[in-house]
Amino acid sequence: MSTATAPRTSQASAPEPTRRRGGGGRRGLLYALLVILTLVFVSPLLYMVSTSFKTTADAAAPTPQWIPQEPTLQAYDSILTTSGTPVVRWLLNSLLAASFQTLVILITASMAAYALARIDFRGKKIVFGIIIGTLFVPPVILLIPNYLVVGRLGWLDTLLAVILPGAAGAFGVFFLRQFFLSLPIELEEAARIDGATRWRTFRQIILPLSRPALVTLALLSFLTNWNDFLWPVYVLFSPENQTLPAGLSTLQNANAVRYDLLMAGAVIASVPVLAMYFFAQRYIVEGVGRAGLKG
Repeated sequence: MSTATAPRTSQASAPEPTRRRGGGGRRGLLYALLVILTLVFVSPLLYMVSTSFKTTADAAAPTPQWIPQEPTLQAYDSILTTSGTPVVRWLLNSLLAASFQTLVILITASMAAYALARIDFRGKKIVFGIIIGTLFVPPVILLIPNYLVVGRLGWLDTLLAVILPGAAGAFGVFFLRQFFLSLPIELEEAARIDGATRWRTFRQIILPLSRPALVTLALLSFLTNWNDFLWPVYVLFSPENQTLPAGLSTLQNANAVRYDLLMAGAVIASVPVLAMYFFAQRYIVEGVGRAGLKG
């Protein structure tokens, strides 16, 4: 019996090395594809950094050079010390505007999202439908109405003009509502049995559990304000009150052929964003993954 079954055992296990080789080949192909995609997306960033360390002549050369022949800090020295281009002031303005708008969005969106996710009130579905409907309105349509409102409030040429108008977006409410729906409602019921109020439950249970979603929304809101170009150009007039994207646009108009200056400004604008993403990527993956569990 044992001698008869031995060949069958060896025959059944024979295809396993083939399956392993096939899986390894597919995995290697996947890794190669990921490496190629990484190079495609990272190459412009690397070339931007390389160009910022080139001389003016090398930056404008018709033949692209990945490695500067004569590395220099001339572009950074020029862009940071010239009185007509207060890049440091633009950087601080962008940091203040993006940070405060992100804070306002987190406060308002989290409370509105919790009400829509957990509190039953008349017209809740209608309110949520209206909020979702505003996502389909092109932002450029609201440019003139927002400008008139900001002008009536006396906020033109101030950072308030680039902080408050965009702090009531519908995306944050929708995103956090989806995340709140994925949290177990038993936790809130247990808190209410222990005598916790609705506000205490929201503040001490819901918000700590929602840290991945809050960090994700904070980063997305920060990036939206940080990269905004059109609205600051309309409402900020003084050179010292400009944000970084609007300020760099004036630098480009004044120095159309100084690619080294343009790339140096782009590197300065990219550093805070890359640093934020590096520290928050773990929360982003978790927040985006859980926000789509329930509808």
